[in-house]
Amino acid sequence: MRRLWLLFAQVVTITLGVWFVAALLRPDLLPASLQPWRAVPGTALPATAVPSDLPAPLPATGSYAEAAGRAMPSVVNIYTTARVSPRERNQALEDPFFQFFFGERPPGGRGRSEGEGRQRPASLGSGVIVNGGGFIVTNAHVVDSAAQIEVALADGRRAAATVVGSDPDTDLAVIKADLGNLPAIRIGDTSRVRVGDVVLAIGNPFGVGQTVTMGIVSALGRNQLGVSAFENFVQTDAAINPGNSGGALVDGQGNLIGINTLIFSRSGGSQGIGFAIPAETVRQVMDQLIATGQVVRGWLGVETQDLTRTLAESFGIGAGGGALVAGVVRGGPAEEGGIRAGDVVVAIEGKPVSDASALLNAVAGLKPGSTAAVTLVRERRELKVTVKVGTRPVRRRG
Repeated sequence: MRRLWLLFAQVVTITLGVWFVAALLRPDLLPASLQPWRAVPGTALPATAVPSDLPAPLPATGSYAEAAGRAMPSVVNIYTTARVSPRERNQALEDPFFQFFFGERPPGGRGRSEGEGRQRPASLGSGVIVNGGGFIVTNAHVVDSAAQIEVALADGRRAAATVVGSDPDTDLAVIKADLGNLPAIRIGDTSRVRVGDVVLAIGNPFGVGQTVTMGIVSALGRNQLGVSAFENFVQTDAAINPGNSGGALVDGQGNLIGINTLIFSRSGGSQGIGFAIPAETVRQVMDQLIATGQVVRGWLGVETQDLTRTLAESFGIGAGGGALVAGVVRGGPAEEGGIRAGDVVVAIEGKPVSDASALLNAVAGLKPGSTAAVTLVRERRELKVTVKVGTRPVRRRG
C-alpha cells in the first residue's frame, strides 16, 4: 500500500511539473480550460474584480503630438544683441559658457573686430505669436536693453523685431516682427486649468533649438515669490531651462495657458519647479501694450502686508482677512483720502480683500482718475472712505 501511495505521489508531482512547464513556455498547446493566463472565450471576470468607478483608459498611443503640432509653429526663438566695449568683449570671449555656445576664440587672441560698439549675442529666449500681424509675447527680461532683436520661426523664416511695449510689473513684453501669415496660437481659459492637468512647455532651452517637454500643473495661484509686483503663477514640473523664458506652456489640446518665465533651481537647470504667467494675465497685458504701448493701472500709494492670526485678533478682525496698511505715500491718493498707517483694508468697492496681494490686484484694476470706496477697520471700528484713484508709477527694471 505504501509503495502505491509513493507511486501516486510521484505521478502527480511529475504531471504538475509538466503542466507548469507547458503553461509557462507553450500555453497554446494546453486546452483552453487549463490555460491559467488566458480568459476562456465567452467568459468574463467577476464584477467584483474590476471596479466600475475607474476612469476610462488612456489612448493606446499616449501621444501629445497633435497638441505639440498645433502650438509649435506659434513659438519663436528670440536672439538679442547688445553693444559692448572691447574690454567687455574680451572678458566674454574668455568665458567658457560663451565659448561653448558661440564658438572658441580664434587663434592669436583676437576676434574679427574689437572696435568700439561691437555687438555680441546677449540672450537667447523664446516668444509666442499671438497675432497674425506679427505681434509676439515674451518676457520683459528677454528683450531688456537689447540693441537688436531677431526672431526665428519654426518654419525657418527669420526677421528683425522691435519692442512694442514692456511691463516690468508682470515681466511681460510685446515685440513685433515684419512678417506676414504668421500662425497665431490659440489662447486657452486659465480658469479651467486644474492641478494635475498635463501640460507641454515649448521653447529654446540653452539655445539648442525648439524643444517640447511634458509635465503636469503642480499648483495654481503661486505668489509672494518676490520676482514681480503682480504674481499669480502656474507652477509646473515640465522641464524649463534657461532659454525657455518667454516660451509657451500649453494644455493637452495645444492652447496657451501660460508664458514660461522662471524656475527654482540650485544648479541653473530644471529641477521640476517652474513657473508660468497665466494666460488671463497675458491677454490683459498684451492688449494694452498693443493698443497703447504701456499698461495703466490704478494706484493708492500704500505699503501693505498680510495679517497674521495674532494681528487679526488684535485688530478685531474675523476670518474674512484683510490687508494691513504699513505705510502711506506722502501726498498720495490714500493719504489724501484719509487712509492712515495701521488701518486694515477689508474691502474695495464692496468686494472683500483677503490679503495684500488681493488688495494690490483689486486696486490695479481700478481706472485712474475714478473714485473708489474703501472699507477700513481702525481701532476695532469699521469705516468707509472715498479715494480718488491715481496712476501706478511705471517700475523700471534695475
